[in-house]
Amino acid sequence: MTVSVIVCMFFGFAGIPSSFAFDEPLKTIEASPQEIMGTFSLILYGGRFSDDVETIAILDLEGDGYTLEPFAPDFDFRIKKGLSAKEALEQAQKFVSFHHAFWRSQLGRIMDNNGNAIGYEIRPLYQPFYFGVSDIFDVYYWMKENGRVKVTIKLIHFVERLRFPGGEGDGSFGGD
Repeated sequence: MTVSVIVCMFFGFAGIPSSFAFDEPLKTIEASPQEIMGTFSLILYGGRFSDDVETIAILDLEGDGYTLEPFAPDFDFRIKKGLSAKEALEQAQKFVSFHHAFWRSQLGRIMDNNGNAIGYEIRPLYQPFYFGVSDIFDVYYWMKENGRVKVTIKLIHFVERLRFPGGEGDGSFGGD
């Protein structure tokens, strides 16, 4: 009986709003630099040390009613406000391309629930032989109240385990 109540509560029954239990991240789709216009706040995430592959740049379109907020400590990112599209793209490209295994960047458009662009992400793709895959990120954009968008950024599990062996579930000495 207790299990039934827990399951019902988790899945949005028993008075919990279904939007809480079933939130879906906003969609991102491929974009081209020519479509980027306006003034942006540039969020530079990562770049904390010379071998930091967990680095991504996000262009937050200013004046659109949305604010992209990284779900991370303040020391993990910095924000530059009031940049033109050209300035933001140039700085973002330079920021994500510093690592020695950098191959190329990938530009994505972040869409609100109505299909409008609210920003762009520039993620580095790495030489495939370096990690076994080029795109090493799980990045999600979650709509919150009052136009706030929570941005979660992390390495894919496989790469996280390569970078930091001995963690949870690794099976090596430092794990469980």
